Amino acid sequence: MAKVAFLGLGVMGYPMAGHLAKNGHEVKVYNRTKTKAEKWVAQFGGQASDTPAAAAEGRDIVFACVGNDDDVRSVTLGETGALATLPSGAVFVDHTTASAALARELAAKAAEKGQHFLDAPVSGGQAGAENGVLTVMCGGDETAYHIAEPIIGAYAKSCRLMGPAGAGQLTKMVNQICIAGLVQALSEGLHFARCAGLDGAAVIEVISKGAAQSWQMENRYKTMLENKFDFGFAVEWMRKDLSICLDEARRNGASLPVAALVDQFYAEVEKLGGARWDTSSLIARLQPKSV
Repeated sequence: MAKVAFLGLGVMGYPMAGHLAKNGHEVKVYNRTKTKAEKWVAQFGGQASDTPAAAAEGRDIVFACVGNDDDVRSVTLGETGALATLPSGAVFVDHTTASAALARELAAKAAEKGQHFLDAPVSGGQAGAENGVLTVMCGGDETAYHIAEPIIGAYAKSCRLMGPAGAGQLTKMVNQICIAGLVQALSEGLHFARCAGLDGAAVIEVISKGAAQSWQMENRYKTMLENKFDFGFAVEWMRKDLSICLDEARRNGASLPVAALVDQFYAEVEKLGGARWDTSSLIARLQPKSV
C-alpha cells in the first residue's frame, strides 16, 4: 500500500480518489473548495490538506485531476505547489487533459528536483471514474510508470505508457479528435433518419450490428433521439479539449478540418444554452426547435 495524495475532487477526481482509499492506500486530498475535501474525508477517511504542498509532503505518489493548464500550474508550481514538497524519487501523476507542452515543462521541472512526472489523461468519463474502469494513457519515463501503474489500477481497466513526456496528452488528443467526428456523424445519421420518416431506434438496431457500430452509437443513440443530454462529458469541456488539439495541430502541421468544424458546431450548441449538455447534443443544432 502506498502513501498518496489526490489534488482536485471534481466529478472525476472525487471517485478516483475514493477508489484509492477503498484499495487500502493512505490518501491525503486537496480541493480548491475545502468543503468538498471535508466531504470526501467524511466518506472515505484519510486527511484533507490546505494546500497542494501540504498534501504532497511525504507522499510516494501525488495524483491530480483539475481543469486546464493554468489549474495544473496552480497545484504544481510555487511555494504552495506540490513539487515544492514532493520527495525526491516520488511521482506526480497528472490526469488532467492539458497540453503536451505543459507536460514537457513540468516533467523537466520535476527532474530538476529528482522527482518524476507522468502526464496521464483518462478516457471513460464520469461513469468510468465511478466504476473504476477508466482508460489511462501515459507519457513519461519507464521508472515513473512502473511505480504508478499498479496504483492507477485502483480506478482503471487499462493503462499504457505511450512514450516520453507529452505522449499521454497527445494520445488523448487523438481520442478527442475521433470522438468529435463520430458524434457528428451519428447526429447527422439520426437527423437524416428522422427526416426520411424512419424509426431511428430500429435503424440503429440494424446498423449497429455492422461496420457503422461505435461506442457512441451503442450508448448515446436513445438519449439523442429523446433530446436528453445530461449523460456524459460536457460541451464546454469538449471545446477546451478540441482547442488543445487544434493548437497542437498548428504546431505539428496536422490537418484537422473535421475537428475544427465540429468545434464550431459545439459553439452553436453553446448558443442554444447547451454548454453543460453532454457531447451528444450536437444533434440539437440540427433540430433546435425540438430541444
